Amino acid sequence: MIQPPNLPFNPKPASILHLDINSCFATIEQQANPLLRHRPIAVAAYNQPSCCIIAPSIEAKRLGIKVGTRVGQAKAICPNITILEPDPDKYRFIHHQLKNLLDSYATLVTPKSIDEFALDFSDQPSIDLPKISLEIKQRIKQIGEYITVSIGLGPSRFLAKTAAGLHKPDGLDQITIHNFYSIYNQLKLTDLNGINLKNQARLNLVGIYSVLDFYNASYHRLFSAFRSVLAQYWFTRLRGYEVDDRQFDRKSFGHSYVLPRPLTKDKTLPIIQKLTHKAALRLRRAGFQTQSLSLGFLYTDHSSWHQQHRLPQPLFNTSRIFKQLIHLSSSSPNKPIKTIFISLQSLVSQDYHQLSLFQDSLKDHRLTHATDLINHGWGDFTITPARMLTASQAALDRIAFGQDLLRNHP
Repeated sequence: MIQPPNLPFNPKPASILHLDINSCFATIEQQANPLLRHRPIAVAAYNQPSCCIIAPSIEAKRLGIKVGTRVGQAKAICPNITILEPDPDKYRFIHHQLKNLLDSYATLVTPKSIDEFALDFSDQPSIDLPKISLEIKQRIKQIGEYITVSIGLGPSRFLAKTAAGLHKPDGLDQITIHNFYSIYNQLKLTDLNGINLKNQARLNLVGIYSVLDFYNASYHRLFSAFRSVLAQYWFTRLRGYEVDDRQFDRKSFGHSYVLPRPLTKDKTLPIIQKLTHKAALRLRRAGFQTQSLSLGFLYTDHSSWHQQHRLPQPLFNTSRIFKQLIHLSSSSPNKPIKTIFISLQSLVSQDYHQLSLFQDSLKDHRLTHATDLINHGWGDFTITPARMLTASQAALDRIAFGQDLLRNHP
């Protein structure tokens, strides 16, 4: 990483393309059902007044309905809005279609989430990226004529992503040494990916109120705001150099589930088992075992309970993980539960096998692997514990982000 404090803006031309599907989930629903096109619709976990909208359509956004708006509030703004529950298989299908298309342009295509991709053209210095971007937009119409994307170009991932957000929907912009100053002058601090209200307050405390203030601030002023290596990252990032291509080690696998109606602890067991099945499957597909797990409940009276347990040896088998979680739940209060959280942590490689006198761990590995192969070929819940039959409509499939998405659905 180039070190501050003397660092001019990166003079290199744009070599990173960031692509973002506009209003992804809602747009894909409109693509699948032409009767929903050009109408305000939104995707929410459930069609209940208190649930949050996770994807408003472009038409809904124009009415002021945003991500996080409650369903009840959205209906007050637009009584005729159509609320849909997520259909992950549709979204994954479009994701993989788009990934295949983008692979034909760049050797390094990184899915950032189900609706975002970063393409690195550093190995093609003479390529005409604006022309390629227009071609990609046109070819996407072959995947779905109603799907639009915003594309940003820049010498770094951060600037390319920032450019992609300048003129949504269906935008195409680039940020380079030639125009960065005028673009920074138009942005608010919270327009920058990674600057939330808390970070904005930190910057305000040291006299930084705009993006230009942010850019012009000395490294020492930034350090007085962040008190961490973030000062160096932002100093470098705002000058167009790459600091966002780092890969972080996976720390945990978890799931949470908001119950459609409150349940007592004994009634949640099938749901906890289904959440465990999903988390353990992701754990194994990523090549890990867990040596620490936790379980948490949020109650209808707004109180919460959480318990963590360190295991004497790593676990990978779903049923054994479930037994440990149920043991944890025995110490929880017996109150109506609103939300369930589980997490598998302290990850170790599946290559590590600790033999036991009391169980055949190698046999467990072979049996679990065989079961996973069947579930992979015929559907993730083809072979499941009998208890989960009563949870068929609970803990519904949700979208995994980042690399999980590709691991789970090749």
